[in-house]
Amino acid sequence: MTTGRTSAAPRHTAGALRLVEASTPRPTFVDISEYARQMTAHCPYLAPSLQQGLTSWTVYSADGDAGAVEAELFHAGVQAAEWLRPLLNRPHGALRCENIVLLGDVPGARHRDLMAWPHWALKNLYGPVGVMFGKFYAGEEEVTTAGHRIPAAPASFLPVRAAVRRRDPRFLSATPDLAAALAAADDDDRDVFEHIPTEWTEIRTWARHLLPPAKPSPSSPGTPASPPRFSS
Repeated sequence: MTTGRTSAAPRHTAGALRLVEASTPRPTFVDISEYARQMTAHCPYLAPSLQQGLTSWTVYSADGDAGAVEAELFHAGVQAAEWLRPLLNRPHGALRCENIVLLGDVPGARHRDLMAWPHWALKNLYGPVGVMFGKFYAGEEEVTTAGHRIPAAPASFLPVRAAVRRRDPRFLSATPDLAAALAAADDDDRDVFEHIPTEWTEIRTWARHLLPPAKPSPSSPGTPASPPRFSS
């Protein structure tokens, strides 16, 4: 199993996410079953994944300031991705999905804010090896690229799954470099941290440089200061 090098650097943010429930197909701290059933209408892989117990949920509660929770969400995403990588080429690997659930409040920060940078960094870090990250926010109804409404999630979470190379790049038209990397994804057991730093503040700076150029407008010229919403 490939292991991310994040463990090689001191994690001063450790403890900002408290583990509430370890990975399980049937979490008890969040009522996810009806939501998951409704979502099968929008994801062709979800129904067989649920039937075989290959969709799991790890539940965390925020227990720190915004920066520390961001950092620990990123580390939780790395842990999930590295656990999945060796499994994706095994039987039913394409059906595996690990979901990182975020509970609790952080003063002055919405879940949308807390998840934005970890999601963007993880998506760019693991897209080239065929691991896809998404993001959903508690109580917020989403709309697909085809204009279909999907149910509001009962809790905020980051899904981590195998990329579908013939399908997922279409959802990334606003980030063509990321779409191209995902379309050509190949997991050669590389250390994804080989050429980037391991401290979260430096990783966030690295991820900022990957933001697509902002479309010029009188109100917001230049490069966007936060990850694009279209990257979910």
